[in-house]
Amino acid sequence: MTEVIKSEKRDQFGKNASRRIRKSGMIPAVMYGDGAMSLPLVLDKKDVARILKSESGENTIFRIAIDSEERDVMFKDLQIDPTSDVLLHADLIRIAMDKAIRVAVPIELTGEPVGVKTEGGFVDFMLRELEIECLPANIPERLMVDISALHLHQSIKVGDIAPPEGVRILTDAGAVVALVQVPHEEKVEAKPEEAAAVEAPPEAAEPEVIKKERKKEDVEEK
Repeated sequence: MTEVIKSEKRDQFGKNASRRIRKSGMIPAVMYGDGAMSLPLVLDKKDVARILKSESGENTIFRIAIDSEERDVMFKDLQIDPTSDVLLHADLIRIAMDKAIRVAVPIELTGEPVGVKTEGGFVDFMLRELEIECLPANIPERLMVDISALHLHQSIKVGDIAPPEGVRILTDAGAVVALVQVPHEEKVEAKPEEAAAVEAPPEAAEPEVIKKERKKEDVEEK
């Protein structure tokens, strides 16, 4: 059964208004989609947290009650404070249950590869989610990928994954999901007398590498 959470139309805007809303245990939100104008809302933070902690997480389809109407929605985007992990704002999108949508779903690896059990390798989990397209009711909670048959230097690619019925994978088929690799060997330092015996090769001029640090973007409150 689809969960229904209550909401209120929001008539106060700006940073100060958003702070007051969050201080009261609510969060500001905006609902988009379905060809209608965006609608500013206020949601109970506990309701949002409960949905996000469910098995389907951000891909959960739920209903928003606005006055006497109910709308099927999903989370479109979540704004979270990077320093405190506090939820600041939620964007919702209206969902038509008879129209296909695109979402990202997590990948879960199963099985222990042969290359790990008997060949001394390790699993490099390179791609942790896939973009898919399907009807809202067909969105899987996760895609299970069996890697137990992999030997050293073998991989599973997106094209090797069989999607559930009614689901189309949009991610590039050649993208590597998981690879069994050999652990890097530690370099053994030469003893002082051995190092002295080795003639160092002439140094080649190297171009100067300039590293620029990216500035952390401030969280914009809506």
